[in-house]
Amino acid sequence: MTPINRRNWLKGFATLGAGSLVVAPSEILKAFPQEEYIFRTGEVRLSSNENPYSPSPAMKEVINSIDPELCRYPNRHFSTLEKMIAEREAVDPSNVVVTSGSREGLNVTGLLYGMNGGEILTCMPTFRALLTYAERFGAYINIAPLDQDLRMDLDALDTRIHSNTRMVFICNPNNPTGTLLDRDRLTLFCRQASKRTIVFVDEAYFDYIDEEDYPSMSGLVKEGHNVIVSRTFSKVYGLAGVRVGFLIARSDIAERLRSRLMSGTNIMGLRLAMSSLDDRDFYHFSLEKNREAREMICNALDEVGLPYKSSHTNFVFFHTGRDIQNVIADFRKQGVLVGRPFPPLTDWCRISTGKTEEVRAFTVALKQIFT
Repeated sequence: MTPINRRNWLKGFATLGAGSLVVAPSEILKAFPQEEYIFRTGEVRLSSNENPYSPSPAMKEVINSIDPELCRYPNRHFSTLEKMIAEREAVDPSNVVVTSGSREGLNVTGLLYGMNGGEILTCMPTFRALLTYAERFGAYINIAPLDQDLRMDLDALDTRIHSNTRMVFICNPNNPTGTLLDRDRLTLFCRQASKRTIVFVDEAYFDYIDEEDYPSMSGLVKEGHNVIVSRTFSKVYGLAGVRVGFLIARSDIAERLRSRLMSGTNIMGLRLAMSSLDDRDFYHFSLEKNREAREMICNALDEVGLPYKSSHTNFVFFHTGRDIQNVIADFRKQGVLVGRPFPPLTDWCRISTGKTEEVRAFTVALKQIFT
């Protein structure tokens, strides 16, 4: 099969679940603005996969008590947070790299392994941060389509790995589709593929997975495989605004990544991240409210007859049958912001979960637009 990439585009149609879609060469890796909208007062923001219930009471205590520390550099808190994460993930602290949001971890990894023409292999659509940043420094992005269930196509990725493939990027659960890979198939793929190249698994939505005892690929790091895992405090922990994430990698890989970090998390973010790891009440509250909102969204989609993918995240990906730009405009007229375009699935829409009243506003708008 001919790879889809910047140099050699797949011509024709790719069957991706909902039917045959034209793969538009100029759209696959087109860099949409990171902030999709200028927000207006009163608009319902269901476009960015945020947790609207933060901060928790425990986080508010941290915020109220942090004033005396704002004049101090945050260095000593990094090792404390790394140890807490390592204990939670059952790895050594040397395997943990704290980053300014998961985006910094994605960016530095894309830079390290993609620069000077290094090939990074993935499926589209997916979260593009690592890919677009790597491409700016000369990376060659080799793209396979998702499979018919809109999941990362591990078989297609496996056949594309060759001597110049420096990394395979997998987002699981995938953004924007919300789909989850079979645990055994993913584990086997990571074990085998990491013998030939680095395998990066973005687990930003790992906490939302509904399957019991679904494994993080961080276990493979502990076994010494060439696997890097990224996680974030932006989703279930509700800390998107203070930018804290982390990578888990073998110690030698972790040190290479750590030495190339360009930003650094601030003391507020570090303290809040430490607090959130111990705040299990808020963690479980966030998961429960997310399930409630996701069920409301799915029930509304069932009522209007729009198909959607079963989600293991804090958003739902549904098939509109219409051009997404028009759908975005229609929802905005109703005061609701929905997700940006995700080529080549340009007749699908990603809607984030939110507070009950926000999701209710979406369901009302949905029925007005699609009935």
